[in-house]
Amino acid sequence: MSARASWKGFLRIRLVSIPVKAYTAAASGAKIRLNQLHRDCHSPVKYRKVCAIHGEVEAESIVSGYHYAKGRYVVIDSDELEKLRRDSDKVVEVEGFLPDGAVDPLYLSGKDYFLVPEGPVGQKAYALIREVMSERGQSALAKIVLTGREQIVLLRPLGRLLVMSVISYAGEVKDPAAFEDEVEEGQVTAAELELARKLIDAATLDAFDPAGYKNQYTERLTELIEAKVEGREIVAAPAPEEPQVIELMEALRSSVARAEKAQARTPRKRKTAKKKMASSARAKRTVSGRKRKTG
Repeated sequence: MSARASWKGFLRIRLVSIPVKAYTAAASGAKIRLNQLHRDCHSPVKYRKVCAIHGEVEAESIVSGYHYAKGRYVVIDSDELEKLRRDSDKVVEVEGFLPDGAVDPLYLSGKDYFLVPEGPVGQKAYALIREVMSERGQSALAKIVLTGREQIVLLRPLGRLLVMSVISYAGEVKDPAAFEDEVEEGQVTAAELELARKLIDAATLDAFDPAGYKNQYTERLTELIEAKVEGREIVAAPAPEEPQVIELMEALRSSVARAEKAQARTPRKRKTAKKKMASSARAKRTVSGRKRKTG
């Protein structure tokens, strides 16, 4: 594997230690990054580290500090930070196991890693733990030190791998209760509930296929960049129509009817595809048989 591991250490569950390494799950180059340029000459804007008293400073002259009062800082030396590190800093320490879905997605930070065994020693133990977690529908809550700070993470099986997702601390996520006043306690009728259930039933998906979705903004931005590089004229896309606000029950009935029509068309497409596959298979067998006879 050409990818470079982001972290190496041990997955520890009580007295069991498994050598593992982590690869970031984020694909490099998936996003287009725009540089900041000077508007007049298009030269790149550089960032220099400047001291208000001495002007520009070199990297070796910079230390870390904590702002504890107006204009007051306490300097934290790198040696002092090193003393805070523990022997367990190279360990994914499992706190315990939870049923899948026990952690609200609100607390998942979006930072994910593939945790894989390091070398042949931990292969069997890794496979055993992953298999039991998958069999029981469980995830593991653990602690790890990543990028110099202690993080809580969720480990869950995905195929033959364990995925490690960083969880935000409670203080890093806004309290949902702070926004509940903006939602009214509306009364709904039985008829409205039944239509809403039908709408959701008709729009329910069997599974999620990430390959079926594309970042359309990135595609349009790529096309824009290519057009400007080639000197082609930029044609503005037509503005989308504003959605019409209509009466709730009418909107629900119309939406249910559309969704049910779309759902009814899907099985026919699947049957047609199956017939084509079967026809193709028969054709291949016929051609193969002719070749054998000819030979």
